[in-house]
Amino acid sequence: MDLKQAFGTNVRHHRRAAGMTQESLAESVDVSIETIGKIERGVAAPSFDTVEKIALALGLPPLALFGAGDDATPKGERGKLLTHIHAVLADMNADQLARTASMLDAFMGRLTPPG
Repeated sequence: MDLKQAFGTNVRHHRRAAGMTQESLAESVDVSIETIGKIERGVAAPSFDTVEKIALALGLPPLALFGAGDDATPKGERGKLLTHIHAVLADMNADQLARTASMLDAFMGRLTPPG
């Protein structure tokens, strides 16, 4: 996963944990819904000004959106689930991770693994 994808995934996790829609985040940041969608998919990289606006709208320090700092994991039930899943994955060997990735792709309806 490259930096744009990691950043976008973090934005999506924190946005959902905050109970915000893409539309409400876009409004708060003063960008289009399409821009938020592209950022969340890792297709577009926001400017530093936009990163700061997104972080402010989500009530986070900007570094949390890059997966750094104490606020990197979303709060609430979503954060607990993500932390648990990460801990389980961290204990897997390479073969187990590959099989798990394939199962997740199938579960989510993806035809090919990302990357």
